[in-house]
Amino acid sequence: MTQAPVDLSVYLVTDAAQCGARGRGVAETVAQAVAGGVTAVQIREKDADGRDFLRTVEAVAAVLPERVALIVNDRVDVFLAARVAGVRVSGVHIGQSDLPPAAVRELIGAQAVLGLSAATPDELRAAAGHPARVDHVGIGALHATRTKADAPPSLGHDGFARLARLSPLPAVAIGGVTPDDLPRLREAGAAGAAVVSGICAAEDPRAAARAYALAWGRVPAR
Repeated sequence: MTQAPVDLSVYLVTDAAQCGARGRGVAETVAQAVAGGVTAVQIREKDADGRDFLRTVEAVAAVLPERVALIVNDRVDVFLAARVAGVRVSGVHIGQSDLPPAAVRELIGAQAVLGLSAATPDELRAAAGHPARVDHVGIGALHATRTKADAPPSLGHDGFARLARLSPLPAVAIGGVTPDDLPRLREAGAAGAAVVSGICAAEDPRAAARAYALAWGRVPAR
């Protein structure tokens, strides 16, 4: 048995440095963003050690309503530690250079969500045909972005649409996504948009998240 499908429409990927530059912690930024309409949250801590990463996951989980999925980026060990501690975590998102999906699925179990970054037709075909069951893919970069040092070249809307059509899995666009992009992404068949700077670096994360939610066609929960 697997858990209910995750609403990926407005998918916040956190950046501690950008949150901190605005004088907020990650958990405070997430709480405000969820109030504005964020539907899923991925905690990405590229430079944190395991204990600090786990503390951030715990703090974010404490402010999330049940309807909002909490995904851990890359660190399967942090996901497992959080689950052992009784923290509500939904799954893991991995990249092409992380642990193989089969190993991750074995570790996290059948009920957890498994997301995978993909940027080429071959990667998308492999994700769709993987026996370990990848639940959704992240396709990018839509636009040039500085929030991920190893981001692939920008695809633009046409490039994203071409790749999304190749995959039967729900596809999320990432990379410099703005609210103006969302109607075209939805028309292209995207399951949602992953946003980093547009919310984490915003002066008002709640208002920023609401702009994305409204652009997607959602009425944010109050």
